[in-house]
Amino acid sequence: MSAGHTGVTTDPVVSCAEECGVRDVQDRLGDKWTVHVVVELALGPRRFRELQRLVDGISQRMLTLTLRRLERDGLVTRTVHPTTPPQVEYALTETGHSMTHLIKQLIDWSLDHRAVIGRAREEWDAKQA
Repeated sequence: MSAGHTGVTTDPVVSCAEECGVRDVQDRLGDKWTVHVVVELALGPRRFRELQRLVDGISQRMLTLTLRRLERDGLVTRTVHPTTPPQVEYALTETGHSMTHLIKQLIDWSLDHRAVIGRAREEWDAKQA
């Protein structure tokens, strides 16, 4: 133990020493747009253009890629309605809806710790200056 080390070492709350499959899910949740799209779809099915308006800053290409990845992962369904022109609607699957509980916890944690993180950043930046 180093002279500056004063904390008690404990076993980690979670462990992924071996490949535990978390990277695939982490990659999906960690991309820039997934959480925003899932939050909007949690309120109900949406058409593509509606999603594009609701997710501020997302390009048509990134929305297309994000929806395709979510569909591939079984988190979103894509329904084409036989109209002229065809209307496409996206909705969360049961698995996608179950993910919204995790996202809500992440949002709640972020809100609860925003001030502490802000102060820590200010202190760190002041030390770096």
